[in-house]
Amino acid sequence: MQVEKEEILHIANLACLNIKDEEIEEYRKNLQDILNWVDIVNRVDTSNINETICSTNNINIFRKDEIEEFQDKELLLQNAPEKQNNMFNIPKVIQ
Repeated sequence: MQVEKEEILHIANLACLNIKDEEIEEYRKNLQDILNWVDIVNRVDTSNINETICSTNNINIFRKDEIEEFQDKELLLQNAPEKQNNMFNIPKVIQ
């Protein structure tokens, strides 16, 4: 399939792009290269290849989400620039 100048202009119009006349040939070549690559991929014989969902046998292992009280709050807060009521005091983000 050859990409024509009119097709580039039509695609540019659909995408609301303003393409200069001197850019049309570059866009045409780029789109042609993409379509040639897609054609190569489409011609690959995959009839003897099994479907693959993942490239490895790894699975996600999740831990149970459990709430635990931190025992040493002073140790936790020792690096806080500011603290108030045994909590981190941070600057207001939303005005």
